[in-house]
Amino acid sequence: MSKVQDSAPVADTAPESSTARGRPARGRRAGPGRPEGTSNVRDQILDAAELEFANLGYAGTSLRNVADRAEVTQALISYYFGSKHGLFEEVFLRRGRKIADERMERLEALRRGPAPPPVRDIVYAFLMPALAMRETEGGRTFMRLQARLHTEPPEISYKLRNEAYDASTRIFAAALKEALPHLSERDVYWRMTLMIGAYLYAFSDTHRLEELAPGICNPGDPDEIITEISSFVSAGMLAPVPEPARAPGRGKRG
Repeated sequence: MSKVQDSAPVADTAPESSTARGRPARGRRAGPGRPEGTSNVRDQILDAAELEFANLGYAGTSLRNVADRAEVTQALISYYFGSKHGLFEEVFLRRGRKIADERMERLEALRRGPAPPPVRDIVYAFLMPALAMRETEGGRTFMRLQARLHTEPPEISYKLRNEAYDASTRIFAAALKEALPHLSERDVYWRMTLMIGAYLYAFSDTHRLEELAPGICNPGDPDEIITEISSFVSAGMLAPVPEPARAPGRGKRG
C-alpha cells in the first residue's frame, strides 16, 4: 500500500519545536539522532492529530493544522512519522491495540474460571475496554475517530482495522460460538458485526439520544450505557436461529 507523502522533508535530526524558538533548545543531543523527550513530543503530536482526524477525517486534515495544534513544526512531524499516512496509522493503532489487548486479557480471565463463560460475560469483556477508554477526553476523541474510520477509503481503513482488531475479534467469535452451539458460524459473525456497529454508534458521542430523549436517557453515565447495550447485545446473541426473511410486499414468484 503506497503512502501519501507530505511536503515536509524528513530531517536527519529533529527540528526545533515552535515552542522552543528564541531560547536554547533543551533535551537535545549535540550530534545526530533522536532528541531526548521523544515520548512526550510524540504523544503531543499524536494527541493533536487524533483530534484533527476525528473532527475532519483523513482527507480534511493537513499536517499544517496538526503542527499548529501541537505547537511543533511540520518537519518535526515528518521526522517522527514520515507522512500523513504514517501519522494516521500511529494515531489509530496507539489506542486500537490497547483496546484489543485489554479485551484479550478479560477473556483469558473468564476462561480461567471454574465454568465456561456465559454470553453476557463475553459481551462485557468485549465492550468494557472501549467504554473505559471513553471515560477519558482522548478516549472519547478516539471513539469518534474509530466510528469515522468506516467512512474512510478502503486503502486507509481496511489495513488499520485488520491490524488492530482482526485477531482478537476472531477469538471472541470463537468464544461466542462455544457459548452458542445452536448458532452457525455465519450467525455468530453476523451478530458480532451488529454488536460492533451498535457500540461504535453508542460510544461515539453523537448526542442523538440526548436529542431524542432529553432528561430520560443519559449516555454519559457509564453504568447506564453498559447496562443497556450489554442487555440489548446479549439478547440478540441468545436469540433463536433466524428464519429466512422476506421483505414486506414481496411474494413468491409465479
